[in-house]
Amino acid sequence: MKRKYLYIAPLLAVIAAGCEPSIKDEINSDTYYAGEADFSSYVAIGNSLTAGYMDGTLYRSGQQNSFPNILAQQFKVVGGGPFTQPPLDDDTNNVGGMLINGNPLPGFDTKLVMNMSTSSPENKKGTVTLDVNKRAQKAYHNAGVPGAKTFHLIAPGYGSMSNLLAGKANPYFVRTATSDETTVMADVMTLKPTFFTNWIGANDVLAYATSGGEGLDQNEQANGTDLTQYGGNDITHVGVFKMAYEGIVNTLVSGGAKGVVATVPDVTTIPFFTTVPYNPITSAVIVQPGQNEDAVFGQLNLLIGMFKEVLTQLGQGDRLQLLDKTKANPLLIQDKSLDNLEPQLNVIIKMLVDSGKFPIKLSDQEIAFIAKGFGQARHATAKDLMLLTSRAQIGGALPSTGKPEMDAMLKKGITYPIDDKFVLNVVEQEKVQAATNAFNSIIKNVANEKGLAVADMNDLLRKAVSGLRVEDGQIYTADYFKGMGNLNTVMFSLDGVHLNPRGYAFIAAEILRVINKHYKANIPLVNPAVYPGPTLVLQN
Repeated sequence: MKRKYLYIAPLLAVIAAGCEPSIKDEINSDTYYAGEADFSSYVAIGNSLTAGYMDGTLYRSGQQNSFPNILAQQFKVVGGGPFTQPPLDDDTNNVGGMLINGNPLPGFDTKLVMNMSTSSPENKKGTVTLDVNKRAQKAYHNAGVPGAKTFHLIAPGYGSMSNLLAGKANPYFVRTATSDETTVMADVMTLKPTFFTNWIGANDVLAYATSGGEGLDQNEQANGTDLTQYGGNDITHVGVFKMAYEGIVNTLVSGGAKGVVATVPDVTTIPFFTTVPYNPITSAVIVQPGQNEDAVFGQLNLLIGMFKEVLTQLGQGDRLQLLDKTKANPLLIQDKSLDNLEPQLNVIIKMLVDSGKFPIKLSDQEIAFIAKGFGQARHATAKDLMLLTSRAQIGGALPSTGKPEMDAMLKKGITYPIDDKFVLNVVEQEKVQAATNAFNSIIKNVANEKGLAVADMNDLLRKAVSGLRVEDGQIYTADYFKGMGNLNTVMFSLDGVHLNPRGYAFIAAEILRVINKHYKANIPLVNPAVYPGPTLVLQN
């Protein structure tokens, strides 16, 4: 079979170019051969994207659709050897999650499913049975470790139980590490790899982005190369990334192995950052049945207008705008990059309350609460990226003040700012982009020096924003699941960060294309259309 993937560019670009650029060479499948590569011992290095993580966790059936496992099946046609993945047989309910000593490990929930009765993604109800303490102590060909950054793969003790309890190890690697002091790379090399894929590096920048920029950019820190000073959400220093990445690749090729390295995707291409609009506040969102639209907007604008007037006195009136009942209005957000006007607001709001000009009577504690919230508040713009997790915040109530009129007036994203950790602002995006570009430059340079193939996943997933069309006419996109209308075209899982089985098949297809071209091979291709998309349940 011949199969070709085409990039669906925006309309104007198509008109300008006169055709759709191909991202995949045609391959005749009359005969198959390995070319210059040897697939007898294939290993996959990486993080959650390599492990087969999807829907917010690693679970049994999801792992079977990891892109390395898909690749290994194709490699068998041209002499590929056995391919093993970390055992998940103890995930008896196929829900993922993680226990430690029989107790839930914080942050390791069950997989997300789309509950069709509520039209919302939910954690699958079921008993978690995966336990860190079930330790295989064996090396596996799929060495993808969810959560791993580049330097973690060469860190001794990353699979130590005692280090895990101290917050310095990874529960997934604890389950497989051959000893407490071994490294991911040391275990991998015991398999004597002849071919590898290396897709590591995303977490070195992605953790910062998915936390809404809550970490540090270590490139801006005086001690940015000191790993003991790193937090979990920090952007890795370029020097540290270079050292670790070169070390990983040097180790992999030391025995003569060939392989493919993959670039780090731009976060602006994934649904976690592209699904929630910056301006979802409409009359339908604000006005409840039975309420008068003009009265509701009038009350809200009375409050917003008062804050806007106060900020105008401080030379910052453009931070806020009044709501328009005829338009989609922007979210009210916190932006920690702004000057904090909390002290000034505290004084001015107290004066308004004392003079009776504020809509409701407030205590000094309540004044301090509002001043703190609005000290770095502004309305979002089209340049802001709202995180997928912000969706649950919009319109949400704050902790009760004991005053019904105040509780009704202060709603998250409307009249009270959504926390900064749910937004990736322009300043934070620039840091993410700079690091991504630097990391990808290092990846490509290392590949060039070692004669390795490059799978440009950054380019592939960026094109998926507009659409990737299979030759038979099906279009696949980097959208989030919106309903039955895009059920058969979605490439991402319900966590908005990781791919679903269909998406991982696309990754495998691109890697096969690169292998066939770079190593003069002819390996059978995969058809993403035959792989499943989001997990839907009638009720949870």
